[in-house]
Amino acid sequence: MQKTIIIKLLPSEAASEIAVKKYLAKVEGVPASAVSGFNILKQSIDARSRQPWVNLTVNAYINEPFRHRALQEFSFRDVSKSAQTVIIIGAGPAGLFAALQLIELGIKPVILERGKDVRARRRDLAMLNKEGEVNPDSNYCFGEGGAGTYSDGKLYTRSNKRGNIDRILNLFVHFGAEEKILFEAHPHIGTNKLPHIITAMREKILDCGGDYHFEKRVTDFIITNDKITGVKTASGDTFNGTAVILATGHSARDIFELLHSKKIRIEAKPFALGVRAEHPQSLIDTAQYHCNIREQNLPPASYNLVQQVDGTGVFSFCMCPGGIIAPAATAPGELVVNGWSPSKRNNPYANSGIVVSVEEKAWQAFSKSGPLAAMYFQQSVEINAFNMGGGKFVAPAQRLVDFSENIISSTLPDCSYLPGVISADMKKVLPAFIHRRLQEAFKAFGKKIKGYYINDAVVVATESRTSSPVRIPRLQDSLHHPQIANLYPCGEGAGYAGGIVSAAMDGERVAKMIAETLLSHR
Repeated sequence: MQKTIIIKLLPSEAASEIAVKKYLAKVEGVPASAVSGFNILKQSIDARSRQPWVNLTVNAYINEPFRHRALQEFSFRDVSKSAQTVIIIGAGPAGLFAALQLIELGIKPVILERGKDVRARRRDLAMLNKEGEVNPDSNYCFGEGGAGTYSDGKLYTRSNKRGNIDRILNLFVHFGAEEKILFEAHPHIGTNKLPHIITAMREKILDCGGDYHFEKRVTDFIITNDKITGVKTASGDTFNGTAVILATGHSARDIFELLHSKKIRIEAKPFALGVRAEHPQSLIDTAQYHCNIREQNLPPASYNLVQQVDGTGVFSFCMCPGGIIAPAATAPGELVVNGWSPSKRNNPYANSGIVVSVEEKAWQAFSKSGPLAAMYFQQSVEINAFNMGGGKFVAPAQRLVDFSENIISSTLPDCSYLPGVISADMKKVLPAFIHRRLQEAFKAFGKKIKGYYINDAVVVATESRTSSPVRIPRLQDSLHHPQIANLYPCGEGAGYAGGIVSAAMDGERVAKMIAETLLSHR
């Protein structure tokens, strides 16, 4: 028979198939030989006590042959001769998963990506890290796979009402991700593995008859009688389609400006802004696992912190155990930092964005009003950070306690940020309301995690691309723009997602709506 069983094991026991089988047999009161195998359904770590435990929910096979987990199957169709063509602007998770969904529904996608393929992107990232030269169309934010490809591949989301999370995870496995992402509490692929998965998705789209174009930055929309029929690119090409999915990500400021110039409705939207805080990973391990040395079967520890300061939220964002701080600027003269981890999370540092919620009253005090006001406020902070840095994306930084005590650091600890850091007075880098709230939050975080509030930690400016500062409205029932027919805002850049999985689900949702609309008009 098959039986769902919940067990709690030591990390060393959970890592041993033999040990798990013995424990399952003990729970069920049967010989160990009666347990032919098991599939893990859920796995999480409970580190609240001094002894960390691994919680497992498994489907155990008792007195019957074991069968490996059946993976979800997908039916990708030949769309090369489809009468319907949908243009997808952006090859991030929203655009890619929209394309795959359209193919399953028999509609041809035409993907236009402003950046380069994942392999070519590596050279541009190397130039940014080593030479301080940014390609505005190919960087950590722009290019095949979007921002998530080279910033970690975290797949955790709370957006379970937006779509089928299991379907998204199964699609990742279908294209090469490890099966463990199907049951881990906080699934993670890793920056070193994501490019191969993104490449496999592209090859499937092409094999099915979809079109895929790199270095095609969209510069204009073709609109007739309030209906979009195509787009124009910087290279002079025109692409026509039945519908257009706008999945350009949270950093495509030129698209926001294009929409505004054409008097297409957009809205300023709250976002968050702050710094990257980096600690020795060993310190976070010790604090979270209550040990001197992390047990080898436990992953590098992470944290999730939230603090209200003067009624405003300050919180950790995109925490990267065993990670690296990366330069995420999309234009010269603007300094942005982000974080990522390889699949093994084996770097000696732990970094996280520590950011402050930015509401309308904040950006109105620093900038003019209007739908792009939040974006221009965000940009002004990035420009200031660049000017306060050391040039070539060398970032302004401060030791964590010095930051909170208004002391300019005489030296800085080692840091994973490859372009380098320079000691600076962060009070002059960040807006006053951001700086003050971060100071108070760091002190509070030191009370929540032992050893967090230390001067061996460093804060690096500026973490500003947490989400889009612009929302592109869409109708709730049909998902297209309320003003322009057949234009479908989608994903993070449109303000409807906050990470890889939620963006992918939104892409699928939009693709399904387009298919339903096209079928109803036949």
